[in-house]
Amino acid sequence: MKTTTASLLIALGCLSSTPHGYAQNELANGNAAGGHGALDSLTSGKDNTAFGAGALRQNTRGNDNTAVGSQSLRNNGEGDENTAIGSLALTSNMSGNANTATGDGALRENTTGNDNTADGTDAMSQNTTGSVNTAVGRSALFRNKSGDRNVAIGAQAMSAAEDADFNTAVGVKALNRSRNAFNIGLGYSAGSQLTADHNICIGNDGQATDSGTIRIGSSDHVRAFIAGISGARISGGVVQVNDAGQLGVAPSSARFKHEIRPMNTASEAIFALNPVTFRYDQDIDPQAMPQFGLIAEEVARVNPALILPDKDGKPYTVRYDAVNALLLNEFLKQHKTVQQQGQTIARLEKQLETVTMTLQKVSAQLESNQPAPRTVLNSSR
Repeated sequence: MKTTTASLLIALGCLSSTPHGYAQNELANGNAAGGHGALDSLTSGKDNTAFGAGALRQNTRGNDNTAVGSQSLRNNGEGDENTAIGSLALTSNMSGNANTATGDGALRENTTGNDNTADGTDAMSQNTTGSVNTAVGRSALFRNKSGDRNVAIGAQAMSAAEDADFNTAVGVKALNRSRNAFNIGLGYSAGSQLTADHNICIGNDGQATDSGTIRIGSSDHVRAFIAGISGARISGGVVQVNDAGQLGVAPSSARFKHEIRPMNTASEAIFALNPVTFRYDQDIDPQAMPQFGLIAEEVARVNPALILPDKDGKPYTVRYDAVNALLLNEFLKQHKTVQQQGQTIARLEKQLETVTMTLQKVSAQLESNQPAPRTVLNSSR
């Protein structure tokens, strides 16, 4: 006689063969249960599988559910297409559909949330109504209750969020303190300090004051290579980086400035600068191209405001944009001087022309006032 899996389970006492629950109801088909109280309340649900004490115990009309583990999907009444593997997994679910919980306590408090995936001990353990979330890792999205459309992959990823939406956390403890929306954290502890929305942290903890901020890398990173920039043709403002590593375009509007006053003689510092030619060291420029510019240490001695220091306070680079402003001021001063000189020359030329015309008139008048020349006749005696 061929032994089937069902008969083997019945023989071992794992599969219920007593005529109660789903076994008595002709509307309940394709169900399998093993364990005390498993599928005990079934009325019309179909194609359910329950193994473990109390698994799917309250299920009445739910279909296509799988519960493996003590008390897994215990309170499910009419939820469909749920999968719970692990003790207390989805134990509170009542009408939530299409949830997958793998791990002890995974989605334990879920009641009506739909389309959630929780893989790991206590993953999404406190979720009640939140839907379309994915949590992979121990305690990932642990406190989430009503937040939707979050992805948390890594132990304790997004573990503090309760009602946050549209977040993505990949990495152990990524976004583990964030309770806000539209944040992305990639890497160990990435975005762990965030307390506001619309941030992206890659390999960076972020800061509590960040909002709408992108942070990539940490102080351990000393070089950056980004493809698609070199050689790309664009127009727009010149991008600069400040000493904190923030990229941006320096604004020129008066809205962002104070203590505005004419430059006057401040630009005369450029006359003390010493332009040089040079080549960068091999580690900076392997091709050793000829360069033209200034030496930061020399510029600092002329005007410290014209250089930017490194993290140790030593002169690092020249603010060539500021030098250009000084040059412009000196050019405008010289242009004004030339204009004034031109006006003076034009005035002098006009005066000279007037004097010349006057002299010509005087000369003509003198010539007209001269007596006629006398002729002396010789007489003979």
